[in-house]
Amino acid sequence: MPEPMAATVAGAGAPEQLLRSDVFPHPRSQMVTASPIRVLIVDDHELIRSGLAELLGREPNVTVVGCAASGEEALAMFNQQTPDVTLVDMRMTPMDGVEVITRVREIDPSARLIMLTNYDTDEDVYRGLRAGAASYLRKDVGLEELMSTVRAVHGGEKRIPPTIAAKLAEHMATPELTPRQLDTLKLIVEGLSNQAIATKLHVTEGTVKAHVKAILAKFGARDRAHAAAIALRRGIVRNS
Repeated sequence: MPEPMAATVAGAGAPEQLLRSDVFPHPRSQMVTASPIRVLIVDDHELIRSGLAELLGREPNVTVVGCAASGEEALAMFNQQTPDVTLVDMRMTPMDGVEVITRVREIDPSARLIMLTNYDTDEDVYRGLRAGAASYLRKDVGLEELMSTVRAVHGGEKRIPPTIAAKLAEHMATPELTPRQLDTLKLIVEGLSNQAIATKLHVTEGTVKAHVKAILAKFGARDRAHAAAIALRRGIVRNS
C-alpha cells in the first residue's frame, strides 16, 4: 500500500510556510482539459530515465516530452518543451537537483517540479522545497503513488509524505549553522581534533572550541560524536 500523502506548501519563501496545508494558485489549475499531462524527466542515470519514461508512457493521460541526463540539458528541454510537471533527481553532477529546480523556477516561477532521490535525509528535502519543488518521492516509489503525485502537483498541490513532514518540522526547529560552523562540523565528521581543525581553517583552537560549543547547543547534542551522527542522519554532512 502506498504511504498516505500530506498536502503542504513549500516554495522559496519563509521556512515556517513549509508545513502549511494549502495549494498554490496557477492559471492552468483553473482549466478543465482532457489533454495529457506533459512530463519532463531529469536524471543522470539512464536506467532511471528509461524506466520512468516507460512507466509513465503506459498511462493514457501522460506524455513524456523529454528525458534529460544533466542539469544543462534539463534547462534547454524545459525551455523547448514547457512541460506541465518536471521530475528532478536531487543528486546529480555538476549541477545538482536543487540548482536545477532553482533555475527552472527563475525561467518560470509557476513551474511544477517533483524531487526524486534514493535518499530521504531532511536536508535534501528541505533544500529542494525551499528551491521551489512541489513534492518529494523516493525512487523506489510505486506507480500508483507516482501517478497520484504527478496528478496532484499538476492540479496545484504541494505534497510530501507525513514522515518527511515530521523530519522537516524537526529541521526547522534547529537553528541554522553559520558557514564557519558548517565547515567545522564537516571536519568533526571527518574525525579531526580541535587543533587539526584550527590548522585546516587557519583559525585559533579557541575559535574552533567556540564553534563546537555553538554546534552542540544548536543540535542539542551531547558531544562531538553525537553532533556528527545528527549531521549525517539529517544529510547536513555527507560521507565522502
